[in-house]
Amino acid sequence: MKTRITELFGIQHPIIQGGMHYVGFAELAAAVSNAGGLGLITGLTQKTPELLAREIARCRAMTDKPFGVNLTFLPTVSSPDYPGYIRAIIEGGVKAVETAGNNPQQWLPLLKEHGIKVIHKCTSVRHALKAEAIGCDAVSVDGFECGGHPGEDDVPNFILLPRAAETLKIPFVASGGMADGRSLVAALALGAEGMNMGTRFIATQEAPVHQNVKDSIVAASELDTRLIMRALRNTERVLISAATERVMQKERELGSKISFADIAPELAGVYPRIMGQGEMEAGVWSCGMVAGLINDVPSVQQLITRIMAEA
Repeated sequence: MKTRITELFGIQHPIIQGGMHYVGFAELAAAVSNAGGLGLITGLTQKTPELLAREIARCRAMTDKPFGVNLTFLPTVSSPDYPGYIRAIIEGGVKAVETAGNNPQQWLPLLKEHGIKVIHKCTSVRHALKAEAIGCDAVSVDGFECGGHPGEDDVPNFILLPRAAETLKIPFVASGGMADGRSLVAALALGAEGMNMGTRFIATQEAPVHQNVKDSIVAASELDTRLIMRALRNTERVLISAATERVMQKERELGSKISFADIAPELAGVYPRIMGQGEMEAGVWSCGMVAGLINDVPSVQQLITRIMAEA
């Protein structure tokens, strides 16, 4: 299956593994790339540029296929060492970067200079147009169904993808609600040239997360996610849990007066405990509505082979 996305990234199948905090390690990225998709290492999961360089080298030892790095530009006071992370990406010979969060414009010339293709995550057509205008090679269009941050417009992919197709000149992939061959065919029919899967890739054998996390995705239905941080305009879709209930209770009590500090115990630094140790009540974690379509934990190769056969 050839699309502008497979051509752009030099991959066999138009399937990208999204960057996920404390999930996108070398093991998963290499498995996805070896199976013909584009695997991504999550840049900011690595605490320093030196650790990212080491993770890139680990991935390189596990695959000779193209893989990329996800780099999220956070609107934080104490900014991560972005120049260092980008240097690690360039020196590691990585040829694909998925950017997310704030506008990546200031970093594009340097990435372009080294022949790196940039795909930017967008939750709206206006953001996708901006990404196109500043020179991104492709975009990942994230519908309201997606795990993590769906933006503030609440437009699902059935509307968002055709709108993107009407408007954009650069290729885009569909993200949010993607799980199987049906998802891929639907994404292509709606104008995308591939799909990006996050939650579906967590429930695979190679995903380096605790079995409790995989089991909870398989057990969850499409009704088991919740939106938090609406009042902070930083909406996040997470799996329901006792921690999620605590956050929602706090949001009800404080209303528009809420600050991040009020809910920080459930959000700050909890991923290593959840993903690594399987402490499912340590805090909240991103999960898509697509959990309702996930019923098994195959190997990445089995999953991608099955998707392409179905498609």
